[in-house]
Amino acid sequence: MSDPAGEIPAIAERLRAIAARLRSDDVDDEEAEQLAREAADLVSRAGNELDRASQEQGGGPDGR
Repeated sequence: MSDPAGEIPAIAERLRAIAARLRSDDVDDEEAEQLAREAADLVSRAGNELDRASQEQGGGPDGR
């Protein structure tokens, strides 16, 4: 069985890289929009992974 939360560190690292890039002075609007969309997708994926991990540990979506 794989660890559903195992992808979280990689997602967090990519989010840190995106944040650093967005703080850069040479990011144009088009790139910023692309990065923001990628960040939103990654946050959604991370939430799904955490929900899956919680369910595998015997808790439901509400933590029971």
